[in-house]
Amino acid sequence: MKTFIIKYLSVLSVLLAGLGLMLAGRAVAQTFTTLHSFTVSDGDSPIGGVMLSSNTLYGTTQFGGTHGNGTVFAVNINGTGFTVPYTFTALDAATESTNSDGADSKSPLILLSNTLYGTASEGGTHGNGTVFAVNTNGKGFTVLHAFTAFSGFNDINSDGANPQWGFVLSGNTLYGTAFYGGSSGEGTLFAVNVDGTGFTNLYSFTGGSDGANPSCDLILSGNMLYGTAVNGGSSGKGTVFKVNTNGTGFTTLHSFTATTFSGSAYTNGDGAFPEAGLILSGNTLYGTAYDGGANGNGTVFAVNTNGTGFTVLHAFTALDLATETTNSDGANPECDLILAGDTLYGTTVYGGSSGEGTVFAVNTNDTGFTVLHTFTAISGVNDTNSDGAYPYAGLILSGNTLYGTASAGGSYGYGTVFSLSLPLPQLTIISAGANVILTWPTNATGFTLEFATNLVSPTIWNTNSTKSVVISRQNVVINPITGPQMFFRLSQ
Repeated sequence: MKTFIIKYLSVLSVLLAGLGLMLAGRAVAQTFTTLHSFTVSDGDSPIGGVMLSSNTLYGTTQFGGTHGNGTVFAVNINGTGFTVPYTFTALDAATESTNSDGADSKSPLILLSNTLYGTASEGGTHGNGTVFAVNTNGKGFTVLHAFTAFSGFNDINSDGANPQWGFVLSGNTLYGTAFYGGSSGEGTLFAVNVDGTGFTNLYSFTGGSDGANPSCDLILSGNMLYGTAVNGGSSGKGTVFKVNTNGTGFTTLHSFTATTFSGSAYTNGDGAFPEAGLILSGNTLYGTAYDGGANGNGTVFAVNTNGTGFTVLHAFTALDLATETTNSDGANPECDLILAGDTLYGTTVYGGSSGEGTVFAVNTNDTGFTVLHTFTAISGVNDTNSDGAYPYAGLILSGNTLYGTASAGGSYGYGTVFSLSLPLPQLTIISAGANVILTWPTNATGFTLEFATNLVSPTIWNTNSTKSVVISRQNVVINPITGPQMFFRLSQ
């Protein structure tokens, strides 16, 4: 049976190639929409991006709100119903660094039941940040953990300090990273239960071959956590690592190589300073490096979970010598990537035709890089524009629409929440003897192939029972021709 399937797919591949159905480059995105422009009173600098529950997007802002220490916000996916469920409290006037709940949240949120979980990188009882929980209606705010005070001059403590990002959730346990603190002052990996019990320092970075200053969220596969450290490693340019969920078995999978000053940028072969987390597909990890690469403006990379096969999927191009801020594709990605089919989506903080950042897509096989949106130029004393600027965070995909945040720009200069609709996939139908072959791109996720035997109202659409196979980045379905007519569509 296995030999038959292999031969069958091989013949089908030849047939598709002969019919000209090999996938070309990705089409340009259709519609960009600014869902909300922050006013500073409702938030400022939404660094952490958004998460989606039902039809509501939730996120945090680094600054703004009543006390200037940030907010938790919610907005519907159509841009209506913006609310601020929670505003972080004022800092103590004496210490200028402590408060009861935290401040300066850069965290993407995660949702369990009706409770949002996140981190604040500053504030708390010792000024080193907090892990918090709050209900979606803003009630029941709870500090699950306040990171402890430093001792000595090297930012050393027992648990970590200044968590920059969010969590991965497994059961009732949250796993996260702290940028500073720990036994060497170089940051930690930690775990804490959703009720605030059981806080554990899983690993303290040394700043040596293991890396230093993790600013990412972690990903979990089985009992293994994967992540990045911004600094440290063999050349001081950061690492990709894995570690067991109990803190044992720490392994450096990749150390980013030394950079060399070339022309106007620091370049290398693989990238430098990976500030974002990773995503996992099969045995391959995908991520971004903020700097380095062939032109010094960062990279999109892939590496196997055993540390082999490191590959640069895209090196962002050089900045224009005249403007020193613009290029064709973007610069300095600081985002987590998302994967749909075999297409990765992400953002760059800078670069693009206006220098204010981009939204991009690139295939996992190192082809088809496309700029989906370039943020427009900011202007005026408040650095305003129509769509936002400097998107630090990654994206989420729901149906055929990407959602994200830009940390600046918008109508008031304090950032935006936006959506970006992707092109609807094209269903190609061809006749092949006694069969009909239907194809559509694999990067169009969430679509179901349906058929009808006539279009007389009310048309009855049924799910096509034949499973698709993937060939050359196309979903392929072969149906026998069994009747006088058949109509097909992709439904979402």
